[in-house]
Amino acid sequence: MKYILGIDIGTSSTKTVAFDTEGRQLARSAQGYPLNAPVPGAAEQDADEILRAVEQTAVDAIANGGLDPSQLLGLSFSAAMHTLLLLDAEHRPLMPLLTWADSRSDRLVPDIYQQDPGLYARTGLPIHPMSPVVKLAWLSQEQPDLFEKAARIVSIKEYVLHRLCDEWVVDLSIASTTGLLNLEQQTWDKGALQIAHIRPNQLSRIVPTTYQLSLQPDQARKLTIAASTPVIVGASDGVLANLGVGAIARGTAAITLGTSGAVRQVIDQPKLEPNAQLFCYALTADRWVMGGAVNNGGFTLQWTRDSLVPYSVSPDEVCEMNDEFCEMNVEPSSSTYERLTKMARGVAPGAEGLIFHPHLLGERSPLWNAQARANFFGLGRHHGQAHLVRAVMEGVIYNLQSVFAALESAGGEVETLRASGGFALSDLWQQILADVFERQILVPAVIESSAFGAAVIALVALGEWKTLEEVEERVAIAHIRSPISENVKQYRNILPIYKNLLADLQQHYESLHQAIQN
Repeated sequence: MKYILGIDIGTSSTKTVAFDTEGRQLARSAQGYPLNAPVPGAAEQDADEILRAVEQTAVDAIANGGLDPSQLLGLSFSAAMHTLLLLDAEHRPLMPLLTWADSRSDRLVPDIYQQDPGLYARTGLPIHPMSPVVKLAWLSQEQPDLFEKAARIVSIKEYVLHRLCDEWVVDLSIASTTGLLNLEQQTWDKGALQIAHIRPNQLSRIVPTTYQLSLQPDQARKLTIAASTPVIVGASDGVLANLGVGAIARGTAAITLGTSGAVRQVIDQPKLEPNAQLFCYALTADRWVMGGAVNNGGFTLQWTRDSLVPYSVSPDEVCEMNDEFCEMNVEPSSSTYERLTKMARGVAPGAEGLIFHPHLLGERSPLWNAQARANFFGLGRHHGQAHLVRAVMEGVIYNLQSVFAALESAGGEVETLRASGGFALSDLWQQILADVFERQILVPAVIESSAFGAAVIALVALGEWKTLEEVEERVAIAHIRSPISENVKQYRNILPIYKNLLADLQQHYESLHQAIQN
């Protein structure tokens, strides 16, 4: 049986998934690694640890599926966006890998806006500390000696591909997520390079997402596969998630709800949103993805579990705090997310007037403000723990709906929504999505959508499939969730209040930040 390995290099883990030529999953392997924060605002990783995870999961996926290495058609890559690594002349890391979550460059955002007001219009990436162009400007100021030693500036995927194939290339998709690419010209933008204080020869050669590389013989032996096995560079994880769930037709959008979240739509040419709320990234040269990513997805439920609904107390103590908790027959000692969703299910939509703005980690879309902070509004004595949980879950969806509204305004009406990601598998999350978005939600059976998207790119590049559109026929739908009219009516009343409050709060985020700093 012939098969493809789709390798998804994520922020928390690398997942390698084997798919046959019909798109069916055959085997999977995953390996996690830490996200380090040695100082406030930092979000760093070890690039070589990630490389080892790529190598190990590739070997393990083949072994786990009992697959024949001689039937492997190729490797194809998905990778997290906005990663940054400086290398010396010997191609050794000068520093840890900086991830999208590293916010230490935030203070430079206003200066860059002033220095180059047209940067977003040329690059399609809102000016934000997640952006490599902002991080590079910051590094040039904060660590000038180290910055001067940088012979190469790469993403994690470029680093992995060079170690595997001994070539410095960056696919058009990853290049478009750096803030350094001129979307119209599809070359490195001179103004962005000036802001970043770097030279074009420090960056990799831009290639199509279907571009093929050759493995080094020693790497092929390490992976226990043939040296002739082609390596397809692939794209970024966000655009591949759209492809992986079959959301590439006009009028169809994808929602990803994992630790973070995103809403994205495929368009046929680069396009920008007038208020700079959305990004625009490449999938291929003639397919682009417009959308917005949020920092605060399922992470908010993790925070709720750890901070608001303690599970280290006795059942009697929990019942004293919240009778409703006991009436729902929820086991207080359980630390699972099912426990929280069972609590939330017992509360009516709208959480009896309790609204949560979920900006625990600052925010990307729609605010693009690293200083944004979370809050509860409307809290009364009648609210218990279950109300808090329900409000948190709803707040995440309200935030995504704000991104969706901007996307429809800029990219056209969306009729169909396909949801993926770990938390999108929850029936309660699905129902809240359907009710708030007022759309039917389709949940594909594919779980590893970015890895599958990488495999689809490879199947087309290698001639196994004729076009990317074939993916629409091959993605099975596991669940369909329709809006409930009574819930829709309630959310229609609450959503404007959520958005009006958010508009009022934005003027206070920087003041609060300054007050804490002082």
